[in-house]
Amino acid sequence: MTAALQNYQARMRRVLEHIDRHLDTDLDLDSLSGVAAFSKFHFHRQFSATFGLSVHRYVQLARMKRASYRLAYSDAQSVTDIAMDAGYDAPDAFARAFRQRFGQSPSSFRKSPVWEPWLAAFGPLDIARSKLMQTNFTPDDVTIHNVPTIKVAIMEHRGDPAMLGATIQRFIAWRKSAGLHPSTSPTFNVWRSERRPAQPADYSADLCVGTDQPIVANGEDIKSGEIPGGRCAVLRVVGYTDNLEPAALYLYRDWLPASGEEVRDFPIYCQRLSFFPEVPEHETVAELFLPLK
Repeated sequence: MTAALQNYQARMRRVLEHIDRHLDTDLDLDSLSGVAAFSKFHFHRQFSATFGLSVHRYVQLARMKRASYRLAYSDAQSVTDIAMDAGYDAPDAFARAFRQRFGQSPSSFRKSPVWEPWLAAFGPLDIARSKLMQTNFTPDDVTIHNVPTIKVAIMEHRGDPAMLGATIQRFIAWRKSAGLHPSTSPTFNVWRSERRPAQPADYSADLCVGTDQPIVANGEDIKSGEIPGGRCAVLRVVGYTDNLEPAALYLYRDWLPASGEEVRDFPIYCQRLSFFPEVPEHETVAELFLPLK
């Protein structure tokens, strides 16, 4: 039964990866049931039973998530182009659907996103993905590296994690103005609190970009600092890197006690190596670093 269940889940996971990779194409029941090698007469019920969302609803949310990322974090595409890529025949239809879901027009969201409705809207999508997309880590996935000290520019986020998206948006805009593109200047997140502290106001994280050039703040609250070098346990995560908490928990709860290692006084951090929506969500890559003595 275990082997049969694993095979079933792998087939469903294949469907999610296919959707991620083909958001610009016609994702109908016939094609998706073929990807899973399930009967098209039962596939929509199997999908709903597994993920708690219909196929149509899942695809809608996945396309809308990509569209919202492009609106908030990239100005390379027009609202019209983003609407077409999201599967809408006209910008007006996209604007109505967007406003109904997020309470803002696409243009308003691009200028000043309100993140609380956004987080609520994609809760069902995150829950659906988490059912099968989690990775089970093993000790073989963890390596120990001596990493160099990295000089960074830092934008701090302090307070409600629901507002982190606004800080990320400002950070990306500042990076563009400073000419620090992710392809040439590495991206790091340093977590100074739990992902969900008891009080949202206690949430604390640093958004960092590797650079040794003089920092020009351009009106933002940017400071220079460094990520100290030394021994680190490194865990590479591929796919759905929005939520790295399961990987961090594995390092702290499972790997660390069994390893005999001790941590040093610097928080766990990650380097983000590829980004959604530049790559499909299941192809995003991040590496977690747990500093060791």
